[in-house]
Amino acid sequence: MLRRSMLTGLAAVAGSRSGIAAASQAIQDGTALSSEVVVDRPPGGKPHAGKVLAAIQPHCDDIPLFAAGAVIRLIDEGYTAHLIRVTNDDMAGPGTTGNTVLENERDNQAVARALGCQRVFDLNYSNHQMDQESRLEMRARFIFLFRLLQVDTVVCYDPWGHYEENPDHAVTAQVVEAACWMAGGAKDYPEHFAAGLQAHGVREKYYFARGPQLVNRVMDISSVIDRKVAVNRLNVTQGPAGQSGAALRKSLAARGLRIPMLGDDDETAANNYVKHYVLQRDKEVGARHGLAFAEPYHYIGPPALSGEDFIRKNAVPLR
Repeated sequence: MLRRSMLTGLAAVAGSRSGIAAASQAIQDGTALSSEVVVDRPPGGKPHAGKVLAAIQPHCDDIPLFAAGAVIRLIDEGYTAHLIRVTNDDMAGPGTTGNTVLENERDNQAVARALGCQRVFDLNYSNHQMDQESRLEMRARFIFLFRLLQVDTVVCYDPWGHYEENPDHAVTAQVVEAACWMAGGAKDYPEHFAAGLQAHGVREKYYFARGPQLVNRVMDISSVIDRKVAVNRLNVTQGPAGQSGAALRKSLAARGLRIPMLGDDDETAANNYVKHYVLQRDKEVGARHGLAFAEPYHYIGPPALSGEDFIRKNAVPLR
């Protein structure tokens, strides 16, 4: 649906000016039932100074692949960020299970540093087994973290993404969505308040998905694409980036072949393999919106009118 059609349709229902306002808010908060998107370009400065971001991933390659550009940009724009990894990645990498866990933990720490995250929290559930774990326990742990860190915004898998085959992705998304809401309640987990924490609901969400989803926001990551490439290369243990480009260049040379974009050295090959193959979706999404590289999101933002806004707008002195 084109912007004009969408705005016209909503305006007919709600009245011209109020209808346009409703349409704009529907796009802003994620309730728009169309493919209409907002292209989010770097605003410059620190518009998010003082806000806290939680980048949440089941595995150490999820944020790098799907959302590193947004996380880097949001930190540049003023956010304080923390990285939360839900599993220990014990099924993702070569060698023994114990070695796989250790090497992925090291990769995850390196990813956090490269992104600019201040702290890392590993919840240490077993890889590919999250659908057998207690969702109540996982939800409670996220509620605690959201209150402890005073999280304003999350970046995570989309709980409404379609055709997700990995149970870790689906469970994480659904638990996080519920925790975002419940963390703001005044009666859930009163022991948190006795320990000095405060109720604090998450007000903004950037949800990504591997498959189809309602995309209403596209983040322009053109200016940070090389930093996203660097973050992905830190996932050496399970890839798919790491040194894969260099390995491909060497294997092709052994067969008397080459891919020109991989260049003539391992560093160029590793970087260009990530930028032009691993992150091909970012390039395609960007091209559809006149950008070099972009990440698609289902964005859900805060309501347009808060309780205090309503009071300021409507309250009058008592006679």
